Amino acid sequence: MKTVKTAISLHRLLFEQAEEIAKKMHISRSRLISMALEEYLAKMKNQDLLDRINSACDFEDDAAEKKLKQNSSKAHRRLVEDEW
Repeated sequence: MKTVKTAISLHRLLFEQAEEIAKKMHISRSRLISMALEEYLAKMKNQDLLDRINSACDFEDDAAEKKLKQNSSKAHRRLVEDEW
């Protein structure tokens, strides 16, 4: 994969922490930052997918669905109460 060289500005403390971790991991700062960015982007992609799934599932139940949920809850409650 072709790489692109770039310059970024970091707070000194963040830079020092990154430097320390990179040394412990025996990788370059560039590799550490690339790994962190890849992980962040994957997390954002997953969050976007979850938001889209939740949006697709966000709908109002019709009357029949509400009645079914009520009956299921009542039946479950009776089963649980009988066990205790």
